[in-house]
Amino acid sequence: MPRYNTGLYIYNGNSEPGMLEQNLSATIPILSQEVQQLSIIQTLSLEEFQNACREEAPQVEVLFILGGDGTLHECINILAEVENPPVIGILPGGTCNDFSRVLDIPQNMQQAARAIIQGEERKVDAGKADEGYFLNFWGIGLVTQTSFNIDEGQKDRFGVLSYFISALKTINQAAPFNFSIQVDEDTIKGEAVMILVLNGQFIGTRQLPVPTIHLQDGKLDVLIIKNSNLTSFRELLTMGQPGAEQRRFQELSHMQGEQIKVSTEPEQDVDMDGEIHGKTDSTIEVLPDHFTFLTGGDNALRLNNRAE
Repeated sequence: MPRYNTGLYIYNGNSEPGMLEQNLSATIPILSQEVQQLSIIQTLSLEEFQNACREEAPQVEVLFILGGDGTLHECINILAEVENPPVIGILPGGTCNDFSRVLDIPQNMQQAARAIIQGEERKVDAGKADEGYFLNFWGIGLVTQTSFNIDEGQKDRFGVLSYFISALKTINQAAPFNFSIQVDEDTIKGEAVMILVLNGQFIGTRQLPVPTIHLQDGKLDVLIIKNSNLTSFRELLTMGQPGAEQRRFQELSHMQGEQIKVSTEPEQDVDMDGEIHGKTDSTIEVLPDHFTFLTGGDNALRLNNRAE
């Protein structure tokens, strides 16, 4: 008996034809075995994609999205305000596919389809920043400048490597800014080159060594990087090691909270899940158990178990 009665599969018809045909043939036969009535929608513009998420997705039990973090971001910003959104399954068709990595979904398309259709349904937290929503991260400073510095030609040719090329260029151009950040009842002021508010652990395919990040703990992790120097990166790498004393860190500050307010001078562009949205100042809050996703395996359950 199929696992779901109704489902929707959305994909971007503007993708490279050969790769698109390969991805569709690798996933649809697997998913359709477990969905009694699976509808398939090809979208040719952002507006068509948004309309499908708004009008069609709330009518089904499960939604499969073939795309990357930006595609997923657009959809959850519509479904975040839907009363009964569908269960979401990600088919990693983008460059980095960071949130699929958080859910331990294989990056091979056929393996991803098998994993999610057999995977567990898990409630996950989301973040709300002003009028927008994010699943993985909210960031200002270096992370946003890296997004601006990505060369689209390099992205097409080199994929993930383009993000690291951009990051190397950005480090040399990092401009510090003044900030004041309130996390619940605590306030910190100072100068930084990057501030991240984290719900997931991956950025640019790399897992951040911050052991307290969980998708289901009802909290967001705030990471402040004061300078783009060797000390800051060394401290970041040691955060997840046993015995690391964060109170001794010179270039990093780390906190957790449910309500966060960020103000900066000068104002900073905001990056949410790899998409540039608005500017500071910002008010951010966690939305516990806001979405339901299909995970890719037992490791995802271990990573995302609610902190006791």
